[in-house]
Amino acid sequence: MVEESAYWLAWSQISGIGPVLLRRLQQHFGTLATAWEANKAQLGEVEGFGFQTLEKIIQQRSRLHPEQLFIKHQQENPNFWTPADADYPRLLLETPSPPAILYYRGEVELQENLGQKTLVGIVGTRQPTDYGIRWTRQISTALAKNGFTVVSGMAEGIDTESHIAAIKAGGRTIAVLGTGVDVIYPHKNRDLYKQILSAGLVVSEYPAKTPPDRTHFPRRNRIIAGLSRAILVMEAPLKSGALITATYANDFGRDIYALPGRLDDHPSQGCLKLLSQGASFIFKELDELLTMLGGVPQLDVVETSQTPEQLNLPNLSPELKKVMNVFTCDALPFDFIVQQTGMSVGLVSSTLLQLELMGLISQQPGMHYQKN
Repeated sequence: MVEESAYWLAWSQISGIGPVLLRRLQQHFGTLATAWEANKAQLGEVEGFGFQTLEKIIQQRSRLHPEQLFIKHQQENPNFWTPADADYPRLLLETPSPPAILYYRGEVELQENLGQKTLVGIVGTRQPTDYGIRWTRQISTALAKNGFTVVSGMAEGIDTESHIAAIKAGGRTIAVLGTGVDVIYPHKNRDLYKQILSAGLVVSEYPAKTPPDRTHFPRRNRIIAGLSRAILVMEAPLKSGALITATYANDFGRDIYALPGRLDDHPSQGCLKLLSQGASFIFKELDELLTMLGGVPQLDVVETSQTPEQLNLPNLSPELKKVMNVFTCDALPFDFIVQQTGMSVGLVSSTLLQLELMGLISQQPGMHYQKN
């Protein structure tokens, strides 16, 4: 039997099928294996699958053999996760556009993948001031010493400073690349790259040997935001990749913090804009920041002995009751609900929609759901 992971890989090879459409396929059919067997009319029922997309699918699908493709791909890319794998990072999985394939190199720590250890993204300009460098080093050091994992993009400037500081403090760090995980960019960070491999991970949605491309870097910013519980923007001009990351973080329901700067400092304009839009201030007293970041709820396993009767539920079907019994007072991420119920992704998705229409739950930002 061909594993579901092989179908994630196969679907990702069809042009015009990106992460968002893959997520819709999975939710509509329950599994991508089922979607692979669907005919043209059935595929046409999925939102976003127009005539041209359907034509591409039919033509390209007939030439692909998922199991053979998967075996060959593993030979060139031995380490990767798909959303069908239990070790796929759970916070990233709950976003609307998780990568179909997430390649990695380095030392895996499952607590990070399971959402039981807090990951904090630090981003900013490639040309920071001394002020930005100083505070990036201080904050990254404090995070690492207090058990947080620092996530950034290994670019010049703020990214590089955050990785180095975390490693020097004896902590872990994750670099999200816009190249293959075996391609070092910028090349001047080759020593840093080697250090990260022994003190954390490098990850990418691009396969081995993928060279730098200017279109890749804005896209990888959604992965930085998706992996992280919170994003810290240290210094960023108004037109900055860091602000793209902050936008993704906002869409995903993550907390955003910004380092305040002077009104006439060009590298601080993006941070000041974020603060005016409701981002939290990074204050001099880092203990306050660490307390707030430490207060972000973890994805711990929730056990409940309450029965449907104790929850005062109306007459619900077994599936609806099973999902409702997972809920506590906190908003829960979609993938956590799937894990706790043991139900298929498609069934959980349709069940949540029914409960929402019944007024029993409501959807929150970042694919979280809360009991009303």
